Amino acid sequence: MSRAAKILGEFLSWIVITLMIVLTVVVVVAVIYRKLGASLSWYDEVASILLAWVTYFGAALAALRRSHIGFDGVLIVLPMPFRLYVAYAAEVLVIAFFVLMAWAGWTVLQVLEGETLVSLTWVPVQLTQAIIPIGAVLFIIAEILSIPDYMRDVRAGVSSEHSTMEDLVEDQLAKDREAEERR
Repeated sequence: MSRAAKILGEFLSWIVITLMIVLTVVVVVAVIYRKLGASLSWYDEVASILLAWVTYFGAALAALRRSHIGFDGVLIVLPMPFRLYVAYAAEVLVIAFFVLMAWAGWTVLQVLEGETLVSLTWVPVQLTQAIIPIGAVLFIIAEILSIPDYMRDVRAGVSSEHSTMEDLVEDQLAKDREAEERR
């Protein structure tokens, strides 16, 4: 993995962790207030926005780590030159989709100019919806940074999905052996 990919991975990890902590705090505080009979008017709107932000940043992080659901098993069984063509075509389609999403997100931001949240009228909707183009651009960058390692695996006939599953199975077997030895 390149230095840029590692830096982006750390950045995205910290953003996702921070957003999840903030979302958890907001939900817990809202539940406490609701139990005390004083519901927060802004909770639903803010919680749904935070969840969207976690989702977009998390999707970019998953793209960087190649952790999205894929069909590596199907790709790996293809003959070698065709395998690379299919892999590159898939990359082009994914990146093209996110370019379109970034453009559409930017267009939406222009339409939403001057709008504010219903419950927090001082928060512009543009701020909350900025995650669409930001998330799309981050996904594109993550995808591009992860292509070299991915194509190396494709050339070698290695499935990232299978190696992850094999690692999990090996870890579980090792834990089972340790537990058996303790008995």
